[in-house]
Amino acid sequence: MVVLTLVSVAMMTIDHRQRHMDTIRDALSFVVYPVQFVVNLPFATGEWMGDSLATRRALEEDNRELRAQQLFLESQLLKLESLEAENARLRRLLDSSANIGQPVLIAELLAIDMAPFSQQVVLNKGSRHQVRDGQPMVDASGVMGQVVRVTPMTSIAMLITDPSHAVPVEVNRNGLRAIARGIGDPARLELSLLPRNADIAPGDLLVTSGLDGRFPPGYPVGRVSEVERGPDSPFARAHAEPVASLESTRVVLLVLPQAETVPDEPQDDTADTTQMPDSGGT
Repeated sequence: MVVLTLVSVAMMTIDHRQRHMDTIRDALSFVVYPVQFVVNLPFATGEWMGDSLATRRALEEDNRELRAQQLFLESQLLKLESLEAENARLRRLLDSSANIGQPVLIAELLAIDMAPFSQQVVLNKGSRHQVRDGQPMVDASGVMGQVVRVTPMTSIAMLITDPSHAVPVEVNRNGLRAIARGIGDPARLELSLLPRNADIAPGDLLVTSGLDGRFPPGYPVGRVSEVERGPDSPFARAHAEPVASLESTRVVLLVLPQAETVPDEPQDDTADTTQMPDSGGT
């Protein structure tokens, strides 16, 4: 032990002063490195697995949060698209109300009558909102129908495609007058009893004539899709497609009647103010 101790002290002294042991130390490091690697491998593997599991849990949590945010943003985007579409419809309604030139009331559809051959809808406006029987109902594109029944809070409107509905129209191109009747088909109107030589053709726009005193004149009703002229019939028959969005519109306009003003009675400035002369004169 004494000899080994002296040798060790001598080698440390020589290495401290002359650095002769650096080469031996480098050589021994290559021999010891595999042993150090094998000894440290379990600890390094454990740390790597722990970090990997923690990272995986963090990634999974981030993915769940991002997926939830994506679903939320997608739902908000759908709502935004719905609001944009509704705003566009309302803008078109406001523009059409300016074209009508009469006061209007905005109403929403509450329900649709699903009975066969019946084309009626329920509106959220009633007599308390100045809704009256026979009031025209229009949308941004054209005539939809008219009110047929009113309650204090709601009302029922008949669409122009109802078999019981008819509206006076005229061909916008030449002023030819006709009656557009509903046949129970939400995409079709019928014009019957037309003269055989009537100047009407597919593509003609039908507008309200205003002769019934109910619908505002010049408002679009439909567009002619077909004209039938039978060889044995003295009359022609035409079919038209409504231009109003009867099956998709949720907001409509009810045309209010214009306030009637009673003119003041003119005052008679030339009224006779002379007095009858006395029967007895002086």
